[in-house]
Amino acid sequence: MAGGDQRGALFRPTLPNHHSRVTNAELFFDLVFVFAVTQISHTLLGRFTPLGALQVTLLFLGVWWVWVYTTWITNWLDPELTPVRVLLFLLMLGGLVLSTSIPQAFESRGIWFAIAYAAMQVGRTIFLLVSIPRTQSSIRMNAVRILVWLSTSAVFWIGGGLAQGQSRLWLWMVALVIEYLSPAARFWVPKYGMSSIEDWAVEGGHMAERCAGFIIIALGESIVVTGATFADLSWTADNVTAFVSAFIGSIAMWWIYFHKGAEAGSERISKSSAPGRLARLAYTYLHMPIVAGIIVGAVADELVLNHPAGHSDAKTVLSAIGGPLLFLIGTILFKHAIRGWLQLSHGVGIVALAILAWFASDLSPLMLSIVTTAILIVVAVWETVSLQSGAGTFSSEVGAGSRKENA
Repeated sequence: MAGGDQRGALFRPTLPNHHSRVTNAELFFDLVFVFAVTQISHTLLGRFTPLGALQVTLLFLGVWWVWVYTTWITNWLDPELTPVRVLLFLLMLGGLVLSTSIPQAFESRGIWFAIAYAAMQVGRTIFLLVSIPRTQSSIRMNAVRILVWLSTSAVFWIGGGLAQGQSRLWLWMVALVIEYLSPAARFWVPKYGMSSIEDWAVEGGHMAERCAGFIIIALGESIVVTGATFADLSWTADNVTAFVSAFIGSIAMWWIYFHKGAEAGSERISKSSAPGRLARLAYTYLHMPIVAGIIVGAVADELVLNHPAGHSDAKTVLSAIGGPLLFLIGTILFKHAIRGWLQLSHGVGIVALAILAWFASDLSPLMLSIVTTAILIVVAVWETVSLQSGAGTFSSEVGAGSRKENA
């Protein structure tokens, strides 16, 4: 990958103690993924079966991966330059095709999803390769390694798009396994070996800000779904309460992620001696369950708003508990990666949600929503108060030593 001290004409300038700001072109690009997240949540709501959930999970992993790869590229390339802007605009077009294909990706529009995805991944990498001066052979070789892996996965994407039924599912699973293993394998290819971690130089503040922006996208989609659903209902005491619970739940998620975690992550990666390694773990991989949890939580909010009374069915229980659970698992792992200790408040929240799952079906959807929101509020308040007071430490032995948290 492109090193921090070796830049081509299209790369961002490297200045000491300089934070590369997120550009308007990058924010414009992100608008496509607001639509993509909406498509994913609606598709999950419409096919909430074991097979449907697996299919939507694969689609979500693809959407996240194409976005985060673009984030890595724009961490190096300068979106203020016209060629890079044109690249982002072309990727937006591909993203729109990708997003509109999501509801029918396992039916009639599979080939369109596959072509859009493969074109975005391979085309963007070719652009990066062409942008690297020939004199920087080691960096060019890293781009070649990435291109080899993405081109290999593209064969399975296209093959899956042409296939039917379960064959498409299996071929796309293979494609995702290839892509998700590639950074962990440091893009090893025969003869040329793997890239070194030093080549994964990123501007940490920019990477942290970009991923925080995607969390905002997911939370924003959740609020839009809640508002749109509530607007179409006849307002009763039950669905008004469900609306308030959903809104407060979104605020609690925002607070848990942004109050301390986002800032700490930005500071930690900016000062890290190996920012690429931290970016790969904390932002490329560990943000996935955070975003997934917000999306699943939005599905639960819509279900509860439409049917707040009666017993909770399996769909409501799985989404109402699964969303916050995924979110807290993601945040505890993310904060562990950047701070070196496990969050006691988050761990207690995870245990509380697991206990709630045992008798959740006996609760009404509205009561289930209220309880899960209350758990998120407790986690947010606990972490905030304890970090301010510096009281109540929790340590966990990891490797050679113990790590502490003032929470």
